[in-house]
Amino acid sequence: MKKIAIYGQYLQEDSLSTIASVLKQLHLRDCDVYMEQDYVSLIGDKIDLNMEGTFKSLDTSFDLMISIGGDGTILRAVSYIGKLNIPVMGINTGRLGFLATLQSEELELAFTLLFNKKYRLSKRSLITATSKHPENHLVPDNFALNEVTVSRQNTTSMIQIETHLNGELLTSYWADGLIVSTPTGSTGYSLSCGGPVITPDTKALVITPIAPHNLNARPLVIPDETVITVKVMGRENEFLASLDNRIASYPDETEITLKKADFTIDLIELEHVSFIKTIRHKLLWGEDKRN
Repeated sequence: MKKIAIYGQYLQEDSLSTIASVLKQLHLRDCDVYMEQDYVSLIGDKIDLNMEGTFKSLDTSFDLMISIGGDGTILRAVSYIGKLNIPVMGINTGRLGFLATLQSEELELAFTLLFNKKYRLSKRSLITATSKHPENHLVPDNFALNEVTVSRQNTTSMIQIETHLNGELLTSYWADGLIVSTPTGSTGYSLSCGGPVITPDTKALVITPIAPHNLNARPLVIPDETVITVKVMGRENEFLASLDNRIASYPDETEITLKKADFTIDLIELEHVSFIKTIRHKLLWGEDKRN
């Protein structure tokens, strides 16, 4: 790995020391380092960056992207990658991280393992969203690693979400919204709305209603080859559709088609890290918290 991209959104309290440590490890290995332009502006002259340049977009010449932040930062980093097959390594300076699993205090070990090729690529599926609406979430930026969510806009009233699977009516959800998540996204918004945790290599999607008013509505796990269409109707003229953290509004009754993308995102998992270890640690499974 020679040409490295670094991306971040915010400067957390300990971000500067983490950035400096990352740069030190990369320069020790004679890497060419490029940092996202807006991130460089945030850092300013607080530390000596000593890098080859900045980027606004990526190309296939890059060997690796390093994301510094939390899971939300990785989701934004993925939007730069798309179909480029550039693997991502997440360094966590945020809070609860299921994607950004490396901690700043283990950077020396992490880079030693990385450059000794003691890692695996966890291939993560994505969802694409298309509609006949001429704007919003256009190809090729119409994909999500975690989830696609439709929800109400500027109203406290519930919306009706007519949902079809492979052309067959599933149901009309009366709810605040609907989440369609990948296995990766099963530990995100879907989980907070009562959805199941799914291991990343499972070939499935999860449909999770948000605060459903029809109380018998439950999260549903379906094969990831299923084509899902949703149509939202409500008292307002528009509704919101979000792809991870990218949000757009659509006119009522716009039909959105969701399906698995024809490409994956590669997340680097070092040999001492696994999804099972991560959820056991993050969700405190098996720990006795009784006093």
